[in-house]
Amino acid sequence: MSTSMPSISEAEWRVMNVLWERSPLTANEIISSLEGQTDWNPKTIRTLLNRLVQKNAVGVNQNQKVYTFYPLYSQNECQHAEAQSFLQRIYSGALKSMLVQFIQKESLSDEEIQELRSILDAKQSSTDHPKK
Repeated sequence: MSTSMPSISEAEWRVMNVLWERSPLTANEIISSLEGQTDWNPKTIRTLLNRLVQKNAVGVNQNQKVYTFYPLYSQNECQHAEAQSFLQRIYSGALKSMLVQFIQKESLSDEEIQELRSILDAKQSSTDHPKK
């Protein structure tokens, strides 16, 4: 992930989610996709879309009669950047503190606990036997 990853607001995430589901899309298609999910008027959605273009989070295909929009970053890249930002802002970069707080405060199913255990075991195995 690039350090120049744009910061995306909560409202802009809604627009990005539409584009990650399906793209390229016209502005009207994005507006239609958000109908029923939000009470935003079309002008608000166009403003959010323009902000995302200005932030270089969304690209515009201008070679067609109607402009189409597409994400310039994957959903995974944006989620990782947001998680890193959250970790730095709230926990001063202390991943263990954040994980402990979430694990202690949130209720987890047996399946989720097993999945977390498997992830930690795999992580430990990779650090015990690093790839050459």
